[in-house]
Amino acid sequence: MKFLFIGDIVGKPGREIVAALSPKLRAERGLDFIIANGENAAAGAGITGSLCKLILESGVDVITLGDHVWDQKGFENEITALDRVCRPANLPVACPGRDHVIVEKNGFRLLVFTVLGRTFMGAKGECPFLCADAMLHKLAGKYDGVLAEIHGEATSEKQALGWHLDGRVTAVLGTHTHVATADASLLRQQTAFMCDVGMTGPYESVLGREIAPVIGRFLDGLPRRFEVATGDVRLCGTEVEFNAAGRAERVEWLSLKSA
Repeated sequence: MKFLFIGDIVGKPGREIVAALSPKLRAERGLDFIIANGENAAAGAGITGSLCKLILESGVDVITLGDHVWDQKGFENEITALDRVCRPANLPVACPGRDHVIVEKNGFRLLVFTVLGRTFMGAKGECPFLCADAMLHKLAGKYDGVLAEIHGEATSEKQALGWHLDGRVTAVLGTHTHVATADASLLRQQTAFMCDVGMTGPYESVLGREIAPVIGRFLDGLPRRFEVATGDVRLCGTEVEFNAAGRAERVEWLSLKSA
């Protein structure tokens, strides 16, 4: 079986390329599941209930979120009705929304959850290592494979979580930095790993935003609006092939443009 995990969707350009390519990729690559991080889907910051529905209708099975989960006003009131959307699992328990999603195909149950890293991150969650352990223990017997996403800044923290979960999950894949890393690999006990799968959106940009205002901010420190850029739009993500036991057998990073 196979799943594709799509990196941070940035604004309208990211949403449009996901809608354009998801059905094609599912058919051509034989994908059983498509999961996407959507936390920057609304103008580059956060997401709304209506955008979640559009992304899911375009062919995505599960949407994960990150530290920008509450950026859009009122989303905390919408998330509870979205059964295929999960916010970071290590946020305070009082936060609304699901801390995981389980999707099924042909009898195979894939558990999807996200943990926030704590190093250099503004949003402070509980320990991602202990949270992941608790999630696997709590749901034991209810899943056949696991995609554990770590939404974090530090590569060391992401690598450490990969080794911590090696052999216990199908994949540990990272998001947040919007820059793909060149370390897609199978760990010793057949867990697929990659520090960051990269963003899905405009690459003629600075992390998805228009170039000039970002440079200006670095030069003089004055506040500016960072609009979402539009050039060189790509879908980036990682495809993982795995067996019936939920062990990864192949991992491949993808960077694709619309035809």
